[in-house]
Amino acid sequence: MEQKLANPAPLGLMGFGMTTILLNIHNAGFFPISSMILAMGFFYGGIAQIIAGIMEFKKGNTFGLTAFTSYGLFWLTLVALIVMPKMGLSDPTPVAYMGWYLAMWGVFTFFMFLGTLKSNTVLKFIFLSLTVLFFLLAARDFTGSELIGTLAGWEGIVCGASAFYLAMADVLNDVYGKTVLPIG
Repeated sequence: MEQKLANPAPLGLMGFGMTTILLNIHNAGFFPISSMILAMGFFYGGIAQIIAGIMEFKKGNTFGLTAFTSYGLFWLTLVALIVMPKMGLSDPTPVAYMGWYLAMWGVFTFFMFLGTLKSNTVLKFIFLSLTVLFFLLAARDFTGSELIGTLAGWEGIVCGASAFYLAMADVLNDVYGKTVLPIG
């Protein structure tokens, strides 16, 4: 008898969604960056997504492997960029360089968005809004605009919430064997 594999996507989506919401509450100006965001970025945004990506490999899902592993590593590098200078291990990254870092992630995410065009509506929305988020954050860093940073924060909260929603839709729809939360 063939054993059914669990769907790792909800784990990766929650790791991405919750961490993105928390970081963007900071970007929207509600509270300063703290160890809570860094810990979520390292463990849930980083490690949990990498685990989900490896599990997607087992399922033969190239898109899931690439997305979850890449964004897991994004969170680990972002935490390292913040923590390493505080530990005296490197110089802080100049803001304009961070703009290029975020812009490159925006380009990557745009191409991943193209990979969602045959998928459900919520997944398309997640990747489109994430593309916009990365470019807004890059624009903030290139221009120094606090307004763009605040707008990016609000947009990021929506992006993270959409990933949270899809994760819960995947879990609840599977548990109940029917559509509890629609995903289009």
